[in-house]
Amino acid sequence: MAPRATILKQTIQLSDVDQNVYETLELQLARHPSESPRYLVTRTLAYCLSYAPGIAFSRGGLSSPEEPPVAIHDPTGRLLAWVDVGVPSAERLHKAAKAAGKVAVYTTSLNLLQREAKTRAIYKADQIEVFDLPKTVVEPLERLLEQAGSFEITRNEGQLYITHGRENLEGTVLKAGLSEAS
Repeated sequence: MAPRATILKQTIQLSDVDQNVYETLELQLARHPSESPRYLVTRTLAYCLSYAPGIAFSRGGLSSPEEPPVAIHDPTGRLLAWVDVGVPSAERLHKAAKAAGKVAVYTTSLNLLQREAKTRAIYKADQIEVFDLPKTVVEPLERLLEQAGSFEITRNEGQLYITHGRENLEGTVLKAGLSEAS
């Protein structure tokens, strides 16, 4: 029998000044047995920092490579935004840009992502938003996210502040392009 996903419950108080989003999110994160802590943290931050009506994690998680890890749909089910994490292949980004009006990638490996993007032409590559997440936030969150509880996440002018209990993390979310940092 295949190992099952681990369900992690988190309450996140989100104050995204940059996007004018102020929400309390009750998340049930399904962590696939093969999912690394870094990927889980990046996927969770991508969800929070892309938050909009109609947002959802993919139904199949890592076992559904045809779906984005996070997607935003309109009320009719039309895909509005494809939100990917990590270092998706150039082919995947090409497909994403054709499938959705908006594509964003959240990564901790900007140089690898930019190198991958040079391996083939990507539809509307100049319109794909890339967010390089700070390792000063992601690495400690790898440990903290495993614990049930609550977080406060604030983004203001690209600065990311996260509070979990007595832990306070901060760093800058850099917005870049696929070809070079901007």
